[in-house]
Amino acid sequence: MAGTNPFPLSRDELLKCYRTMGTIREFEDRLHIDFGRGDIPGFVHLYAGEEASATGIMSHLGDGDRIASTHRGHGHCISKGVDVVAMMKEIYGRKGGACNGKGGSMHIADVSKGMMGANGILGAGAPLACGAALAAKYRKKGEVAISFVGDGASNQGTFLESLNLAAVWNLPVLFVVENNGYAESTSRDYGTAVDSYVDRAAGFGLPGITVDGTDFFAVYEAAGEMIKRAREGGGPALLECKMVRFHGHFEGDAQTYRGAGELDSIRADQDCMKKFRAQVTAAGVITADEFKAIDREVLGVIENAVKEAKAAPLPTLADLTTDVYVTY
Repeated sequence: MAGTNPFPLSRDELLKCYRTMGTIREFEDRLHIDFGRGDIPGFVHLYAGEEASATGIMSHLGDGDRIASTHRGHGHCISKGVDVVAMMKEIYGRKGGACNGKGGSMHIADVSKGMMGANGILGAGAPLACGAALAAKYRKKGEVAISFVGDGASNQGTFLESLNLAAVWNLPVLFVVENNGYAESTSRDYGTAVDSYVDRAAGFGLPGITVDGTDFFAVYEAAGEMIKRAREGGGPALLECKMVRFHGHFEGDAQTYRGAGELDSIRADQDCMKKFRAQVTAAGVITADEFKAIDREVLGVIENAVKEAKAAPLPTLADLTTDVYVTY
């Protein structure tokens, strides 16, 4: 018998969030294998280990809310509702991909879902989110924009300028710093002078908070408060999620900069999905067997996406000249 639900989400919502996190994890783990086989062109940056951040934040958003992602954007795409098959086709460089096979891993976008795009330029999404937030402010429909950056990108001038612009214009935007401890191979402690990214927010008069990014519920509750505040005209804020990534900066990264046993430790003790399952099953809301059933379901979804991507045709020479100009 299910126990009393102590969480801020219904049982069905908890199952949905776990399915989203599981989809991200399986998607990324499959790419890790297929890239190693040489099946995937270009660079790939995996989000595995960080699922609680994207899912916890995006649970508060609708299609009318806009997000600007990073080079590590698959988790943001999936959480925002971008079609998994279209994503897989895009990564494989095939027709029918989210960007018709032209963008690849770092440039997946779906404006219909409010996903303005992953971005290979560090910090470049922050001013885009400010633009989306300014448009939302004028539309007066209560929409918000979210800018995602990593700890390395938060040192870019574009990011700091965006904090200032958002504060000056009182924009409905949330700046999310996904601090996984490394800017490529540079430790956050070595490359950043302040102890907390909340200090950066304070420098521009923005409220900020740091949460455990491996705890879905901590992310969900903090993001919910900040997004509600922005919708109601309270202005911008910054959310720092301290988290971990299970794979290297990019596929092929030997990760020699990590300490001995570090990867084993974070997988054992800081896996956001393990934490989620433990919290929810301990409360008696969802059983371990129900979680396993979702795991099997997700595995099938990703297997199908890979099959469809591999079977899809490659772009033709004629496709090269499409999507170059926009006609209004």
